[in-house]
Amino acid sequence: MHTQTKYKSEMKTAVLGDRTITIKNLTPILPPQEREKRRREVEQQLFDVFRKYAGQRG
Repeated sequence: MHTQTKYKSEMKTAVLGDRTITIKNLTPILPPQEREKRRREVEQQLFDVFRKYAGQRG
């Protein structure tokens, strides 16, 4: 059974020159085990990217 994920909404507004920019950030509300699993996945992917480009600094 697939349940629909709920999200926490966060709105931020900034003024840039004569324009007003609104940013809406949606964060999924997950059980602790799923949140930890996703955090580890993101950390591993970031580590892979950093490792790939670390040797290319001049």
